[in-house]
Amino acid sequence: MSEILMNSTYFGALLCLFCYFIGRALARRFPHPLMNPLLIAIALCTAFVLVCRVDYDSFNASAGKLTWLLTPATVALAIPLYEKLDLLRRHADAVLLSILAGCLTSALTVLAIRFLCGLSPADYATLLPKSVTTAIGMPLAEQLGGAGSIAAIALILTGVAGNVMAPTLLKLVRVEEPVAVGLAIGTSAHAVGTARAIEMGEIEGAMSGLAIAVSGLLTAVLAPLFAMI
Repeated sequence: MSEILMNSTYFGALLCLFCYFIGRALARRFPHPLMNPLLIAIALCTAFVLVCRVDYDSFNASAGKLTWLLTPATVALAIPLYEKLDLLRRHADAVLLSILAGCLTSALTVLAIRFLCGLSPADYATLLPKSVTTAIGMPLAEQLGGAGSIAAIALILTGVAGNVMAPTLLKLVRVEEPVAVGLAIGTSAHAVGTARAIEMGEIEGAMSGLAIAVSGLLTAVLAPLFAMI
């Protein structure tokens, strides 16, 4: 199987897409927060690599083609934001304060984990940008002295957790206003969470897309400051 991957440029990417479509089909058939297409795709791909004893570097080289779409996909989130520009103008102060509060909460949480778990400076730097989009989080973690590959895992887990848990958690705390819902999801769970926000509504998706961009910029400023603590 490793030989097939080494000789195929797109086998890994096609496998990831195939697993994702299986996840979507299962999510439609069995609607439940845990039946998340991305979560299912990750589990299926991981099982395939382990059971078939596929060399990870070969799989990553083939599946990595999908990462080329990450930046344009993130930029495309500006489209629903543009369509709701008037709404953004009416709530500009609340939007900025909400995203700033979310970024500070994320950084303070990682700082607390550092002292509670005795994280090394490298591990601490790796986790600091865990709530921003991968296009920003990975290089930022490396610039701070962390490990980009481990940061990618933290980013994915954060996004998947937000995608799966955010709707239920927001209902539990009775946050129902679309602008607040979108900002909360985008600030805490970046693009993966935004995919769920878009499913919840146009306003939620637009605000979540805005939160990705603004939280990324704020984290790029705040993370180096927290890294010095």
